Amino acid sequence: MLLLSCVHLSRGYAANPLFEEVALEIHAGERYGLVGPNGAGKTTLLRLLAGLDSPDSGRVQRHAGARVGLLAQQAQFDPQQTVYQVAQSGLDEWLAVQQQFEQVAAELAECQDDERRRQLSAQYDRLHELLRHHNAYVLDHQIEAVLLGLGFHPADYDRPAVTLSGGQQRRLLLARLLLSAPDVLLLDEPSNHLDIAMTRWLEDYLVRQPQGMVIVSHDRYFLNRVATRILELHQRRIVSYPGNYEQYVRLREERYQRQLKEYEAQQEFIARQEEYIRRVHYGQLARQAQSRAKVLEKLERLEKPVRPSGPHIRLREVARSGDVVLRAENLGMRYGDRWLFRGLSFALPRGKRLGIIGPNGCGKSTLLRVLLGNEVPTEGTVERGHRVLIGYLDQHLDILEPTRTVLQAVRPSDDPDVTEQAVRDLLGSFGLSGALVEQPVATLSGGERSRAALARLTLQRANLLILDEPTNHLDVWACEALEQALLAFEGSVVVVSHDRYFLNRIADMLIVFDNGTTELVYGNYDLYESLRSSRAPNTPPSSPGAMPIRTTRSTPAEKAKSTNRSARPQRKRRFPYRKVADIEADIATAESRLASLEAALQDPDLYRDASRVRTTLQEIEQLKATLHQLYEHWEEAVELNG
Repeated sequence: MLLLSCVHLSRGYAANPLFEEVALEIHAGERYGLVGPNGAGKTTLLRLLAGLDSPDSGRVQRHAGARVGLLAQQAQFDPQQTVYQVAQSGLDEWLAVQQQFEQVAAELAECQDDERRRQLSAQYDRLHELLRHHNAYVLDHQIEAVLLGLGFHPADYDRPAVTLSGGQQRRLLLARLLLSAPDVLLLDEPSNHLDIAMTRWLEDYLVRQPQGMVIVSHDRYFLNRVATRILELHQRRIVSYPGNYEQYVRLREERYQRQLKEYEAQQEFIARQEEYIRRVHYGQLARQAQSRAKVLEKLERLEKPVRPSGPHIRLREVARSGDVVLRAENLGMRYGDRWLFRGLSFALPRGKRLGIIGPNGCGKSTLLRVLLGNEVPTEGTVERGHRVLIGYLDQHLDILEPTRTVLQAVRPSDDPDVTEQAVRDLLGSFGLSGALVEQPVATLSGGERSRAALARLTLQRANLLILDEPTNHLDVWACEALEQALLAFEGSVVVVSHDRYFLNRIADMLIVFDNGTTELVYGNYDLYESLRSSRAPNTPPSSPGAMPIRTTRSTPAEKAKSTNRSARPQRKRRFPYRKVADIEADIATAESRLASLEAALQDPDLYRDASRVRTTLQEIEQLKATLHQLYEHWEEAVELNG
């Protein structure tokens, strides 16, 4: 079903257009990932779609009364509102329906007039069906599930929202928007301020939703899991590619190569015609030359294709270190009574790249400080290898002095061999040139500061790079350039990152922080995900507040053992006598059918037929109710059949 469309959409500032002639249709169930270089106009486009800004030309049209919701960038909470109340406000519409339903029920109970009673009964049935269809009888559960999934715990619910940190407030805005469930979700960097567990939860949540979505994100792993189509905003135009991020990368390259061949073929044709015209523009063949000249005048000239590209990041050659760069033995760090990590042992060979992942506040940056020698561990030891020279990039980019110009901040004062021109050339390769290098570091954007800090790091000739969240503020193409540079780097790397795609590309080893434990994985992120999935193949997502469509249950044998161990008195039967095996067969059939219907919900074609959507959702609700009753019947049969 078409929800939102725009035609001939253009927007710019002063004489610089951001984009022109943009045409887009958003259907229910389609999840568009919007990518483009920083400054291309992605956020501006979202604001136009949300109706918060006006285009210079063109129009945005909402179809079938579609509601559109945009993830706000800045929080403006009432000082009296608690975390729970802010999240609950996303459900104000359904809370009002609930209140109306209760009022109708109360009036119906006391009504004596037959005609009025029929009217109230019809209204009662309509409201009841509306609430049931939208699962609005369990609003409190929905609120708690979303808050838990985004990292808020019950102890936070009564806390004033204005007392949250900036990152927490951003997560609360996301929770409120998800709960409001508009027909079109416009999400601008929704995974910012989320750790990997929260991001997994958000991915699982979004792929189950029937809305249309446009998602701006630099998180390529996130786009791989969520997006059904990628929109590339580049050179003031939008190009649409079917599939997820990896398919987009492949199709984009194929399109570029095809357009390049077409352009080169046309240029060759033009060159041949011009050469012919030059040779025979007089004499007997002059008329033919004029004819060919007219053909060239009417020819629609193709522009040379340009693919989006990031800076050319190149790390310099470094001195060879010992075979083992870092060795940790039984490493542990404790603050007060709390252990951040304990019993951590690993050896990092020369030339290998170690990734460190885990939730916020688990101790990743503390581990880096221990490896750097800036903190003494509570227990265990760290040994640095022979001739190891460390270069450190912290996530706040303190490697750059904010008051100095970019040129001054990047040029090392202790290396007279590095000339000013060499630094200018280096900065140019990182996409920083012209007047920009004469500006103070404090005036740069986040992405520009990140690239300047990486340029400064390359001049240190360190053979062990320790990087804390190096992809923060980098766009997709700058991340790809950094990945290529690290893969070509002859030294060793230790990197903390939430960017799973980045870790998957560059990591040879992983240290995973999880619930107070650490795990060493010899491989990249995909290998870790495979190991994690294989340990609990039948369990729902482990992230807090995960909302599986149905709860995974114990096997009948496990349930029977648990029942036998308990010493509860036998209860009276609620259901007719049936064999346990027969009930299990019915459960298996219902679960299989439910799984196929849930899979169908992820097919975008389903949402082009509103009647099919309604029928599918109704059958799912009926199956859930049937399964709930079957589970209770099965539990009773296990206990009472004897």
